[in-house]
Amino acid sequence: MKKLFLIIGAPGSGKTTDAELVAKRNSDKIIHYSTGELLRAEIAKGTPLGATIASYVDNGKLVPLEIVMDTIKNAILSSDKDIIIIDGFPRSVEQMEALDAMLTQSPDITLKAVIEIVVSEETARERVLGRARGADDNVEVFNNRMKVYLEPLPEIEKFYESKGLLKKIDGERTIEEIVEELEKFILEKANS
Repeated sequence: MKKLFLIIGAPGSGKTTDAELVAKRNSDKIIHYSTGELLRAEIAKGTPLGATIASYVDNGKLVPLEIVMDTIKNAILSSDKDIIIIDGFPRSVEQMEALDAMLTQSPDITLKAVIEIVVSEETARERVLGRARGADDNVEVFNNRMKVYLEPLPEIEKFYESKGLLKKIDGERTIEEIVEELEKFILEKANS
């Protein structure tokens, strides 16, 4: 049985770093993916699915949801680890519904929790704009990414809360404290 943990959070919440660290500290049993990495890996494998993904990515188009879902499902099922962390997903109500449908049809994958790394908009802005590396890390882009994150959030939270799957973690603390709580929660949940 594959045990799935999703980590969501605002741009700059640290969700990818937190997930990477938990997976690294438990590399014998946990693997971490981000959806972007999964799509790039599928392209790199040169599979028919990868070729389809490349045809969208190369033209700057969004990869259709059903292809993203197939990619996620393939990665989970072919992983040699039983605990899978995916960060930055779902980002929309549509993705949440597609994931729910996929899980309903996949008895060998169980969603254990959706973990939200909670930070204030001010903290997120400081982190993203403070680490600005390129033209895309500007205020306008940040505001747009924040809006895209926040708009579907209440509905996503409500959906997973109603299933008893939502866990919020304070992302305003030190990285050690956050990773510590995240790791403890994931390991306890995975074994329950």
